[in-house]
Amino acid sequence: MIIFGTKGYIYQLAILTLVCGHCGNPSAHTLRKRVTKFTLFFVPLFPISTKYATQCTFCGAEQQITSQQAEQLQLQSAGGQGAHGGQPHGQAQQPGQHPYQR
Repeated sequence: MIIFGTKGYIYQLAILTLVCGHCGNPSAHTLRKRVTKFTLFFVPLFPISTKYATQCTFCGAEQQITSQQAEQLQLQSAGGQGAHGGQPHGQAQQPGQHPYQR
């Protein structure tokens, strides 16, 4: 008898200050990576799916993003812009960086 299946893992990569596209509030957003791994006898062997998303901590809206957008946001948070890596609320943001940014 062979026991196989999948198991999901969620990793929080960063917390960013962004303007939410759903509620319009500037708030903290969590950047998360969701990895689904193939398991054999309950041992995770290799990833079969990787997805990235941001979630607004104010309204709870979640937005799927590409791996390139996630990488950009991680670099932005590592750059030390603001307390949580986002841009200060009074500055203009560059277009096309992220679906939530205006």
